[in-house]
Amino acid sequence: MGVRLVLLSLVLVLPWGPIAQVEVLVQPSFDAQKFSGLWYVVAMASDCKAFPGEKDHLLMSTRIVNATEGGNLSVQVQVPRADSCSQVDAQYLKVGSDGHFRVPALGYMDVRIASTDYDSFAILYISKELGGAPCTAVQLYSRTRDPSPQALKAFQDFYPTVGLLGHAMAELPRPDVCAPQGTEPPDSSEAPPLSPGGAQG
Repeated sequence: MGVRLVLLSLVLVLPWGPIAQVEVLVQPSFDAQKFSGLWYVVAMASDCKAFPGEKDHLLMSTRIVNATEGGNLSVQVQVPRADSCSQVDAQYLKVGSDGHFRVPALGYMDVRIASTDYDSFAILYISKELGGAPCTAVQLYSRTRDPSPQALKAFQDFYPTVGLLGHAMAELPRPDVCAPQGTEPPDSSEAPPLSPGGAQG
């Protein structure tokens, strides 16, 4: 089941191709430099066929984003498995306007950063035609593992506008693996403090 779940996670957490029927605008004046850094994928909604049966097994994953030349992004994706991480490095290539990308290495994929405040959250719209039918996902990115109420509300307000229903949504729990080191301070409620160089769970 582990391999199958990782494959499903990559289907759902990596961008999928041309937008069908719904035209989604990108964040105005998108700034790739401000978007760079660590993000957690903390919630998602999807109409992909496998999602309803597997969503309760999916876990929070991470993205480490770096802006590159021409408005492109270099993204390290980490997807948790039962006791390890699956890592994919992908180049997000700008298509037309800033904030709209394709990922050729992953197969004619399409990502639109629909909304972000850069400091706390981002909403990504993802789509690809699979077997002649569109498969859509919306992801909520958060700078921390615990998204703010405002971020969750923005996500919950957005995904119905692209035809996704409430039962097709999942908030993703923290995994015991795939915690990037040194990129996010420990929660103030956690005690005792981590020793220098310690990793968060």
